[in-house]
Amino acid sequence: MKQNTGVSSMEITDANIKAFEPVAKKYGIDYSLKKVKGEEPPRYLVFFKGRDVDVMTEAFKEFAAKKLSREKKPSIRKALAAFKEKTKQINANREKVKNKDRGRDR
Repeated sequence: MKQNTGVSSMEITDANIKAFEPVAKKYGIDYSLKKVKGEEPPRYLVFFKGRDVDVMTEAFKEFAAKKLSREKKPSIRKALAAFKEKTKQINANREKVKNKDRGRDR
């Protein structure tokens, strides 16, 4: 930031900070995060160099598209939990056999 170039900034939420890093690394964006003090839901500002504006907008487009596609997909963990509950109900209704016949005559 001290290299005598213009600096631009964008606001980003707490949940999206770590998710944005791989996209920024892919595009080679040099950025800096600053937390806004005094606000209850934490807000962060992303500062980047002025010459990286075009690259930054492209990176945010890709990040937003990736985020939207992830939200549209069904959650595998939720489906797995639902199936576990169904199997517990089925197993609870099944009769348990305690006397097993091993095929021997006494």
